[in-house]
Amino acid sequence: MPMREEKERRRTPKGHFAVYVGTELRRFVVPMAYLKIPLFQQLLEESAEEYKFDYQNGIVLLCDESSFRRLTSFLDR
Repeated sequence: MPMREEKERRRTPKGHFAVYVGTELRRFVVPMAYLKIPLFQQLLEESAEEYKFDYQNGIVLLCDESSFRRLTSFLDR
């Protein structure tokens, strides 16, 4: 039941947002500060062009999980 799944979904902490990455659409919670970083902005723009904001459950990023982990590791430095 979709409504039940929505109620059970974890809340995103204040100052963060959730994105979905990879073929399995794994959920990651990232800081809002990433929105100010040009490299992350580019990833969002490319993803928006591909998915046209049609994904109803959240922001899907156009990259594989390992690339996303490397990117966030770099951004966290």
